Amino acid sequence: MERYWDGPKPEAQVRTIDEMRDVLADPGCTYDQPLYFMYRDLARNDDDRQWLREHHVRYDITVISSGTLCGEYIKTKGHYHTENPAGVLYPEIYEVLAGTGHYLIQTREVDDVVMIVGSAGDKILIPPGYGHVTINPSGEDLVMANLVSTEFSSNYAPYAEMQGAAYYQMEGGALVKNPRYPGAPPVRYCDPVEVPEIGIKKGLGLYDLIGRPRSVAFLNHPEEFMEIFSDVTEGCLMVR
Repeated sequence: MERYWDGPKPEAQVRTIDEMRDVLADPGCTYDQPLYFMYRDLARNDDDRQWLREHHVRYDITVISSGTLCGEYIKTKGHYHTENPAGVLYPEIYEVLAGTGHYLIQTREVDDVVMIVGSAGDKILIPPGYGHVTINPSGEDLVMANLVSTEFSSNYAPYAEMQGAAYYQMEGGALVKNPRYPGAPPVRYCDPVEVPEIGIKKGLGLYDLIGRPRSVAFLNHPEEFMEIFSDVTEGCLMVR
């Protein structure tokens, strides 16, 4: 964490296996180490914190340990977002700071399931209407930052009710369908997208978007930026 954050660091929220059993391929698995650490609402100084608050945006860093849980790669719990006042579900954006992340996103109806693979410097845009799980498939910690609206709360219940996402990613990379989703389509693989006109591109970190109101406006007002979200899932050429 210290390599990627030089500002004040709050106490991490720690996710353990006991909090994850309801979304694991093997709920009876045992593991005695933390799975991931969440450092939320970060700011390097008071001016940045004030700007973030004025624009209703939060900057976080999450560190996901490497390893497997009874053959399944360590992952986040998974959640959906709630609707904004315009009736559009809030989006989110991630930046991979170190390691490799597999971002498994799916619609609430589970009529579309997409895997976006990100490495250091990549930005992963979670479109409105998609829930998401982040998987660490590598032998090193996955460190990622995110920007998200402060105006919604994460909804973990749909993933818990279905014992996870539509697919589990197992050691070696195999995707195994969750039997609770018999109608789930095959996973489509997409590349991370860039939206240079609002600052979503390699070479510019998410934290660098602080001070650029237009670059974060899509997080609270996605209805005004729907064209940028279509590129996230429409460019998927591979089906596995």
